[in-house]
Amino acid sequence: MSNQFDHVSVVKKSNVYFDGLCISHTVQFEDGTKKTLGVILPTEQALTFQTHVPERMEIISGECRVQIGDKIESELFRAGQSFYVPGNSRFKIETDEVLDYVCHFEG
Repeated sequence: MSNQFDHVSVVKKSNVYFDGLCISHTVQFEDGTKKTLGVILPTEQALTFQTHVPERMEIISGECRVQIGDKIESELFRAGQSFYVPGNSRFKIETDEVLDYVCHFEG
């Protein structure tokens, strides 16, 4: 697995959510696909994100607890792991440390 993306365009303006607890940048690939590279800062309570298209969240560093859709249980994900969220759904994520991620839009 590569630690970089080559031949891409990056949108300069950041995406800022939850008063700065989550900040990302959009990366556009030559084939028209997009990803976001972001950071989630330690949270006191879960942050809830809505999805429009299916997303695969790849954890680059740190660990987090994630509750997907209507599931009651949350799962723990660590660096090197990914989780999948269907389109038109939601997920709640919380972390006790700085979490680096890549969001792969798969729709």
